[in-house]
Amino acid sequence: MINEEIRDKEIRLIDSDGTQLGIMSAKEGQKLANARNLDLVKIAPQATPPVCRIMDYGKYKFELAKKEKEAKKNQRIVNIKEVRISPSIDDHDFNTKLNHAIKFLKAGDKVKVTVRFRGREVNHSSLGQSLLQRFAESTSDIAVVEKQPKLEGKNMAMFLAPKQ
Repeated sequence: MINEEIRDKEIRLIDSDGTQLGIMSAKEGQKLANARNLDLVKIAPQATPPVCRIMDYGKYKFELAKKEKEAKKNQRIVNIKEVRISPSIDDHDFNTKLNHAIKFLKAGDKVKVTVRFRGREVNHSSLGQSLLQRFAESTSDIAVVEKQPKLEGKNMAMFLAPKQ
């Protein structure tokens, strides 16, 4: 609430520089704010009596928007890229998939490495486990294992995150 919207009989008033001016009526506080060409803003309505402050409300809103925009600019959206491999992958194909994962990790993205089992391959899930461990060891210099390999249905997945 600002200016004439404040209907309380008594308020605790704080000056624009932070000094307390004491308890007074809302009309007196409004007169003081008008004399300085500033706004009277209720900052703690739950207090007894409510706390109001004399400030430039437009400038305050602008500063808040500026801080919010700055915080939004500094955010980093992390994408999850997926690399799929099979348990019977050859060395060259493995190295190609590894290079793709390294490229994603260097770009700052997380990587989900999935081993897809077909048919009765799921009975030999230890092959997929060792393959994912080999993948993690190959990327250990630039990545850390965020989630250990876990069998989910016919897929085994592991998550890698870039090192800070």
